[in-house]
Amino acid sequence: VRLVESGGGLVQPGGSLRLSCKTSGDPMDYFAIGWFRQAPGKEREGVSCISSSGKITKYAESVKGRFTIVASKAEKMVYLEMNSLTSEDTALYYCAADRSTGYMSDYVSTNPDEYGVWGQGTQVTVSS
Repeated sequence: VRLVESGGGLVQPGGSLRLSCKTSGDPMDYFAIGWFRQAPGKEREGVSCISSSGKITKYAESVKGRFTIVASKAEKMVYLEMNSLTSEDTALYYCAADRSTGYMSDYVSTNPDEYGVWGQGTQVTVSS
């Protein structure tokens, strides 16, 4: 599995962005996908994730109601729709794959230690 993120940029507080994660290699039925972020001086944080079945999603409390994760298996893409952005959302955002969950599993975790394949990241900066 290989992952490539895109869609980051500079946005004003209250604005929106959509991050994209293009997958290649194994079909998305075989791994969970998570979005993570890391701000300077802070630990990597799980933002949102979706199971390999596509049925289960999880969100960090800090983004619930503002962010939405969407998987398109036909496109081999995973999107993170981000609304009502604040300066606290400024970070380098990564998508990652957890291949240990297995085929069409409902298991998914926001723990970054469970993810073995990572993209290169895309920067999101929220500032006026």
